[in-house]
Amino acid sequence: MRKLIAPLLLLVTLPAFAHTGHAEQSVSFMNGFIHPLTGLDHMLAMFAVGLWSATTTRRIWLAPVSFAATLLIGALLAQGGLALPAVEPIVAASVLLLGLLVMTRSHFPEPATVALVAGFALFHGAAHGQELSAPIALAGMVLATALLHCMGIAVGLLLKLRSLWWQRIAGAGIALAGAGLAVGLMS
Repeated sequence: MRKLIAPLLLLVTLPAFAHTGHAEQSVSFMNGFIHPLTGLDHMLAMFAVGLWSATTTRRIWLAPVSFAATLLIGALLAQGGLALPAVEPIVAASVLLLGLLVMTRSHFPEPATVALVAGFALFHGAAHGQELSAPIALAGMVLATALLHCMGIAVGLLLKLRSLWWQRIAGAGIALAGAGLAVGLMS
């Protein structure tokens, strides 16, 4: 347990790098693919969706698919000029809340699970859509998202077989990182 504390504390101090705010737009598949992998907020949220789904639902694919689809919708809406309020705080809050859901092994009816992750995905998509301008870049983003979900599912299934405590520790680490991201936005 002591070996986990230092890496978790380092996660809390990392900024969210996916949203550069630069005027240039990413137009290649690889730019889109790498985009969700360069921000701790997106990586952890997408991983947590897979992890939570694998450990608490029967249809483990449902929440990740709804997240990926709504992520794309959010990106397209942002590209179309829709500006959602408080995108960054909600993205940070999604990491915190998804971590808590993993940690507590919270079970919801499938429609509620889908609605929750889709709501988070809409804001994650809006954040991505402001910086990815080409359809091929969006395809890369969705593929990277699906792979992060699959990684979360794989780890979740493994943890489900091992010990509930490892799942709780992983959830706590994700929630702690989400709290750090939220605090970072306030400073």
